[in-house]
Amino acid sequence: MIWFTPLVSTVLIDFSWAFFSIEQSLSFEFWLLLIFCMSVGVWSLWFCIKVDTAPPRDQPLRFNRARKRIYAYNFNYRWWNPFERWRVEPVAYDWSQVRAERWLKRGATGNGVVIKGGVVLSIVKPGTNEVIDRFPLTTMGADAHAWAYICTYMQQGPDALPPPGPAKDHNDVGMNIALLLAPKVEWPADMDLESRTAP
Repeated sequence: MIWFTPLVSTVLIDFSWAFFSIEQSLSFEFWLLLIFCMSVGVWSLWFCIKVDTAPPRDQPLRFNRARKRIYAYNFNYRWWNPFERWRVEPVAYDWSQVRAERWLKRGATGNGVVIKGGVVLSIVKPGTNEVIDRFPLTTMGADAHAWAYICTYMQQGPDALPPPGPAKDHNDVGMNIALLLAPKVEWPADMDLESRTAP
C-alpha cells in the first residue's frame, strides 16, 4: 500500500491545482465537492502510509510451559481511523484460557474458487466460553499442525516432540522495504524476562 502514496499525493496536488485554477466564482456544491474529495484523499494518503509502516515486523507468540502461560505481541488498530496511534499491547494469559479455532474463507474468482484457511488462538474468560481476545497463529507461518505441536509441548514437554528448527529472528525481514520501515519487535523488559524463565 505504501507504493500508492506517491500516486495519491500526485492526484491530490493535481486536483487542487485544477480546482483553484478555475477563474470563475464557484458555487456551494463545488466547494462541498472539493472538501469531500480532499478529505478522502488525505485519509487515503495517510492510510496507505500507516497500513505498511505502523504494524510491527512480526507478531510473535511465546509459550512458557513452566508458568503455564502464553504471551502475545498483540497489535491493535482500527482501519477506519489512520489518524489515531496504532499500538502494540503485549499481553499474557493462562494456558487454561487458550482455545484454537480453525477458519476457512471461500471466494469465487474468474479462474475458479479460492479457499484460504488458518488457525486462531482464542482466549476465553475463566470458567466460560466467552472469547475476550484472539491471536492469529498463522502470522507465524504456522498451520493447523502447529496447534497439535503447541499442545504437546505445553502438556508433555519438549521431550515428547521432534527437535524444532532454528529460532526465527522476528526483526529479520530481508529486503521488504515496507517492513524495514515498520517498528521492530521489542518486548517490555519485565514480560521478556517472565516469558523466558520459570517461576
